[in-house]
Amino acid sequence: MRRPLLATTAGILLGGVLFNAAPAFAEWPTFDAITHFLLTQAQTAITNSISKLEDKFTNIGSLLSDKLTDGFTQTANYAKASVGAMEQITDASNTAMATYQRDLRNAALRDEHTLSPQACAALNMGQAITVSAGQSWRVRSAIGQITDRRGEAGPGTPAYAGQGQAAAAITQLHLSRYCSQNEAGAGLCTLNAARENLDQRASSLMGVPAYAGQDGVDAANDYATNLVQPIVPAASRGDALTSVAGQDAEARRRGYNARMSLARDVMNDLIASRTESVTLTPEQKQQQADQGLTQTEKSSWFGALELEVNRRAGNVAYAAALQGMPQATLMRELITVQAMGNYIGLAQLKVAQQDVAVNAARLALMSETDRRPAASMPSPQMASQ
Repeated sequence: MRRPLLATTAGILLGGVLFNAAPAFAEWPTFDAITHFLLTQAQTAITNSISKLEDKFTNIGSLLSDKLTDGFTQTANYAKASVGAMEQITDASNTAMATYQRDLRNAALRDEHTLSPQACAALNMGQAITVSAGQSWRVRSAIGQITDRRGEAGPGTPAYAGQGQAAAAITQLHLSRYCSQNEAGAGLCTLNAARENLDQRASSLMGVPAYAGQDGVDAANDYATNLVQPIVPAASRGDALTSVAGQDAEARRRGYNARMSLARDVMNDLIASRTESVTLTPEQKQQQADQGLTQTEKSSWFGALELEVNRRAGNVAYAAALQGMPQATLMRELITVQAMGNYIGLAQLKVAQQDVAVNAARLALMSETDRRPAASMPSPQMASQ
């Protein structure tokens, strides 16, 4: 690019010298020494000018090249610095994110291996239920010993002295505890408005999850007595027991006693399940308040079990806790719920066994009744010949 420019410049200068020269006169020679000298001087001047101009262009090109090189170098330095800065930013971000993820994982591990308040409450309530179940068995056994002896007309019971005494005893018990308005009006007893006829009302047996003290247990037991066996047949004693007819009657009496014992045992189990047998936990008392019940210090097996089932079914705090439970905690809660379901299933199995026993007794009694002849046939008398 420089050589065409220099050539053009030289042409311009040469043209200026040639075309601006003084016109030759006709008498002057075409070429002489002066002219040659002038041309030589002009050519030298042009050559020097071109050389200087070329040097200038060369210096300008070198300067531009140096500046461009410096600019590219600076740009490259900026780019390298930017890459380094981005690497540092990325490393710092990755480190911070890794630390954050590690902390989240550690927190999750901690939460999954830490018992939640709900798990502690479930354990406390489960222990209360199992303890009350054991106490209920004792109550059932104690009631059974009394009711079985009464039904068998054993010594020391009213029926031992006769059926009239048995009827008088149950009547006197009613008048002393559950006197009604009609009976008070007849002058038989003093009205007890708070306990009127409770020995005849099913609410005494199943109206509450836990009976209120000993009076509640007595009312439930007296209702069961009136429902199953209000009057006990008189005992077979003395000659009436040792005779052949007495022995036959006693065999039938034993079947009667067995059926009555089964019926009373079923009722005794129901009474025992609602007898106060365990001290409630703070969570169970709170559940009573949430259900609108009066808070009590104690409850029964049935009452404790009902509170725990209702807590899992409709307690707002329990439902909210489920939403925030880690996976491991939620799995433990599901296992606890399954265990509660198994426990209730076992209780249902016990009731089913009682139902089977009652149905078997009913079937046996029906079969025995069907076997009896409609009318007794006289035994033939064989006369000796």
